[in-house]
Amino acid sequence: MPEVTLEADGSQDALLVRVASDEGNVGWGECEASPLTSIAAFVTPKSHGVCQPVSASVIGENLVGISDIERMSLNVGRNSMDLLQAAHTWSGIEIALWDLLGQKLQEPIWRLLGYPKNFPKTPYASLLIGQTPELTYESAKKAVSAGFKAVKFGWGSYGTGSAGADAEHIVAARDGLGEETELLIDAGQIWGSNVEAALQRLPALKRARVTWLEEPFFADAYSAHATLASHSGSVGIAGGEGAHNPHMALNLIDYGKVSFIQVDSARIGGISPSKLVADHAVSRGVTFVNHTFTSHLALSASMQAFAGLGDHRLCEYPAQPKQLALDISKEKINIDANGEIFTPNEPGLGITVDLEGIKTYLQKVEIFVQGEKIFESKEPSDFVKCT
Repeated sequence: MPEVTLEADGSQDALLVRVASDEGNVGWGECEASPLTSIAAFVTPKSHGVCQPVSASVIGENLVGISDIERMSLNVGRNSMDLLQAAHTWSGIEIALWDLLGQKLQEPIWRLLGYPKNFPKTPYASLLIGQTPELTYESAKKAVSAGFKAVKFGWGSYGTGSAGADAEHIVAARDGLGEETELLIDAGQIWGSNVEAALQRLPALKRARVTWLEEPFFADAYSAHATLASHSGSVGIAGGEGAHNPHMALNLIDYGKVSFIQVDSARIGGISPSKLVADHAVSRGVTFVNHTFTSHLALSASMQAFAGLGDHRLCEYPAQPKQLALDISKEKINIDANGEIFTPNEPGLGITVDLEGIKTYLQKVEIFVQGEKIFESKEPSDFVKCT
C-alpha cells in the first residue's frame, strides 16, 4: 500500500508469482510472507549445499502432472531447508504451478485433487476487533447486514489488557450479531504459551457461545494448546495459520488437540500440503478450515484443499481487505443469496490477475550482489514467456 499501518492486516502487501509455459498457459500464485524476504529466498546465491535459492529447485524443471509439483517440493525442502524461509516463497510458486496445471488440463484444482463434488461453504467475515466495544458492536451489525452467517473478531487489543476488558468486546460482538450468527474469536498468538491467561477468557467466551478461540498460543506450543483444550469445553480451540510446513499442523491435531485446524496455502508450502492436512483432519475427526486474509486469488487457493468436504463448512473470508487486495483480481468469490460461497469451477484457480489493477502498487525492486544484478522486477508489459 502507498501508506502502511501497524494493523495486523496482511492485505496491505502482496507478492505475486507468475509462471508461464511454452504452450501459452499462465499460472498465478500468492505468497503470504514478507515480499522482499521471499524474493531474496528465490534468487540468493547458494552459500552451501542446503542453502540454495528456491529457484535452483524450480527453474528448468518440467511440469507434466501432479507428481512434478511433488518432486519440486521435495527438492526445495532438501536444497533450501528452513534456512531461507523457503516454504513461504515456495508456497506462491506451488500455487502458481497448480493453477498452470489446471489451465493445461482444463480442470479446476479441486477436481485434480480427487474431489468429485464442490460443496458450498459458509464464509465468516474475518474482522479486526474494534478499538472500543462500541465499534466492535457496530462492526458486528454491519457484517450481519452484509449477509454473513458467521463472524470472527480478533487481534487489535484482544488479550493485551485485562480479561474483563476483553469480555466487554465479546459481549458487544454477541449483541451486535444477535443470537443466530456464529461468533469466532482470534487471539493472534497473544499469550505465547501462557495457559493461565487464556483460561481467564474462557468464561466470557462460553457465555457468548463462541464456536472457537483461535491461535491463543505460538503455533508450535503444542502442550499449551492441549492443556487449554482439556478445559475449554464448548469453546473449540483452533490453530494452524502459523504452520509453515504440514508437520506443524499435523502436530497441532495429534498433540495440540485442536478441534479446528486452519492452514494457509500461501504459507504452509502450497495446496498439496494443505490437502495433506485436510485428509489427516478428516481421519482424526477435526474440522478443517482455510486461512486467508488477503486477495481473492489467495482465497481461491486456500479453498481448494477442502472444496470436496461437505461437513467442513466454515470458510474464512476477507470481509474488509485493503483496496490493494481487491485490485489484484478481475473475478471475486461473491456470497450468494444463501449466504454461501463456492470454490471456483473454472480451470485452475478460476481467478484472473488484473495486470492493469496492480500497476498502481508495483514496487521497483533490484537486488545486487558484488555489483552484479541478480533480480529486477518487471512491469506487466515486460512479462515474457518462461519455462
